Parts: sequence; C-alpha cells; structure tokens
Amino acid sequence: MQFEAVIGLEIHAQLLTKTKLFCGCRSVFGGEPNSRGCPVCLGLPGALPALNREAVAMAIRAGSALGCVIAPKSVFSRKHYFYPDLPKGYQISQYDMPLCANGRLEIAGAPGPKTVRIRRIHLEEDAGKLVHDQGDDSLLDVNRCGTPLIEIVSEPDLSTPQEAYAFLIALKQILAYLDICDCSMAEGSLRCDANVSVRPAGGPLPAARTELKNMNTFRGVEKALQYEITRQIETIASGGTVAQQTLLWDPDGRRTEAMRDKEDARDYRYFPDPDLVPLVVDRSQVEAARAGLPELPQARRARFERSYALAADGAEILSSQKALGDYFEEVVACGADARTAAAWVMGEVLRIASERKTGIWRLRVTPRRLACLLAKVGDGAISALSAKRVLAIMEETDRDPDPVIRETGLQQISDAAELEKAVSAVIDAHPSEAARFRGGEHALLDYFVGQAMKALKGRGNPKQINRIANRLLERK
Repeated sequence: MQFEAVIGLEIHAQLLTKTKLFCGCRSVFGGEPNSRGCPVCLGLPGALPALNREAVAMAIRAGSALGCVIAPKSVFSRKHYFYPDLPKGYQISQYDMPLCANGRLEIAGAPGPKTVRIRRIHLEEDAGKLVHDQGDDSLLDVNRCGTPLIEIVSEPDLSTPQEAYAFLIALKQILAYLDICDCSMAEGSLRCDANVSVRPAGGPLPAARTELKNMNTFRGVEKALQYEITRQIETIASGGTVAQQTLLWDPDGRRTEAMRDKEDARDYRYFPDPDLVPLVVDRSQVEAARAGLPELPQARRARFERSYALAADGAEILSSQKALGDYFEEVVACGADARTAAAWVMGEVLRIASERKTGIWRLRVTPRRLACLLAKVGDGAISALSAKRVLAIMEETDRDPDPVIRETGLQQISDAAELEKAVSAVIDAHPSEAARFRGGEHALLDYFVGQAMKALKGRGNPKQINRIANRLLERK
C-alpha cells in the first residue's frame, strides 16, 4: 500500500516592536534574567493589559502580504494551561476570531509551483523561559513573558518534508522583507511546530496526528518530519495505531520522543479575555498596510529575470534577502552591467561580507565603488583577476578603486608590443606544447594564455593575449 503524508505547520514569529504586547517592558533578546518583568507580564492581581498598537500594525502587514482577509473585529482569549514558564496560568491569544484568515503562499513544489493555504494569523503573547542547566533545579526567566508573537497556521496542504522546508524558507523571506521579524531561530524569534499524519494515497484525513516540537533549524524540521513519517508508516504497516501525541525531536539521536498526549482546543478552556475589549480594525488601516507593502521576494525574483536577463538561480539568490537585492540594484543604478554586477555581488561581495561577519550594507565597498571598479574591468584598465585583489584592499582601507589601482601597480597591460614579447617568450620556452598545438591540439591555447598571464603577474589583457597567442602559434 502506498502512503502519503499530510503536514501542517504552525510558525511563531516574534514581532520587532520596542515593547511587549500588553505592557511597556522592553521586548529584546537576552538581558539579565528577570530584569524585564512587571505586574502585567506576571498577571498579578489588579494589573490590566493594554494592547500594543504597533504589534497590530505588523500583524496586519503580515496578513496583507500573505493574501489574508483582515477581520474588521477580532477577539483576544485566555488559553489556559499549567506550566512553570507561564506565571499567569493562561496565555493571551486569539481563538475563534483571529485577526487574519484565509491566506496563501506559493512555494516551489516537486513538479512545479504549489499554493499552500494559510488558515489564520493571530496575535498572542509569548511564555517565559525555563533554564535547565543549573544543576538539579530548573529556573524561570520571565524576560520573554508577554513578548509579541504572530502565529501563522497553514492548512494541511504540505505532502513532503521538502515542501515544508520550502514553505519555511519562503515565509521567512517574506517576514524579513516586511521588517517585522528578525527570523533568528537561534534566539527563538522564529519557531516552528509541525503536525503530521499519514494516510493511504488519496484517502481521507486520518483521525490522529502527531505534533513535533523542539526543531531549531529548518533542516531540523525537514529531518524530523522524514523520521516521523517513516515511523508512522512502519507502525501502521505492522498493524499498530498512531497515537495522537506531542513529540520532541532529538537532533543528536535523530529520532522523536513522546512528550505528552496532544491536547485538543477544549483542553485549553478558551474564553474571551475580560480585561481586553474586541480589536476593531479600520478599513483605512488595512488599505494603508496593503499600499505600503514592499515588492515581495517572488515578484522581485521574476522581475530580476525579466528586467536584468538573470538566470533563475541568480535571481533567486539576489532576491532571497531584501538588503542583497537592494545592494545589487544600486550597483546597476550606478552604471554597472546587470549580469556582471550580479556575478560580483553573489561572488566576491558576499564572500567578503561572510568573512567580515557583517551585513552587506555595512561593507566599505559601497555599490558606487563596486560599479566604478567594474567599469575599470570593462574598459580594460584592470583585469578581473586583479580587480578581486583591488576589491579586497578597497574593503580593508575604505578607499575608491583608482588610488588602490595606482598604488598597487595592478593596471592591466594592453600594450600590444609588450604582450607580444611575453607571449613569444612563453612559446619559445615550451616548444613541445607549441608543436602539439600546431598538430591539432588547439585546447592548448588556454595553457599558453595562462602561462603568459603568469609571466605578466596577472596584469595582461587576457583577450589580447588570446588573440596574440593564437596568431603567433599558427605562424610559428
């Protein structure tokens, strides 16, 4: 019997607000434990929550980008469960009346593009953090209590771990483009739980599913899903029944482990929070959010292919990060050829940024400076090989290309007489290879060009050397 997986994802994204969702405590990562808490965070008697307007705007922005219907009226509810990291004994979330619903996200599927439905996006506060590495005890840090989150829930439209990975990548890019989440899984600002079940191919949705937690990378999500799908298929094939459970992914052991029986919605005893009035969103606010959306990654990728004649893989890389795409377009705006600029940005510029462990806009090689250097290469004033050395020095010294080229003496040699002298010397020094060339091994031309470039310390004009070498080899 052939089985297929049914996968739905729940993504929690921490919003980049300055303060928490219902109080004035700062909402930033880290800090001295228990240094950012207040009576509202802890749910102390008499403390009243006040909704963060900026968090609402960011949630509407996310919903608009994902094609959701923005509800004119939504309600905050109390979600009850008891765990040491939840001092109040309940979490303020949204249940039956979420802010955003019925969206969609297109991903790259195996045979072609696939549209995944977004069931809902709602606002909720985060819980605290338990620290388990303090000897026999576990300690509570309340700094994260009340941090503003949006939970993005997909429909169970995903069929493979690879599709789940593609969904997460596409979603992360959109959230980053919107500048509403820094998407750092290492700091917990982007977290993913996965619900998975298996069924006979084309059959009805199974009654039971498992929920996977503790996956701190997108590849971890993919691996955990692959393991769990295989486990469920083997369980059913051997006559067993898949229990509805919450499972933890063990990345070291590469297996899932039972955490608890999976709750249903009724277990949380949802009811509207009596301290918060319904959230009413004005239509003008929704229209302004939609009008203010940036060009999103998928549209930008298509435009890069269309407008700049870039290959699909190059357009995908350059549109994967908003800052990277902006940098590339600024280089082109400064006069550089688009495909040449794309190759240099994806190659040397990203390499330097990686080595310096910094953002691309923090580099000393600005788009204008890079465009000036590429113009020198295009004019034949400097070879591409030498330009790479110049680029590194530009970054180190924070200077324009012209003084660096002059001081290093890396100007390209284009004088025909000097180049012919160098090529002739190389041919004379390699008579055997010259004879083989004349015997029909024309691929050896690259060998002679390389030797001449080496003799000229990389400063020779390679196109001229190629022509001169071909002429002299044929003549001799």
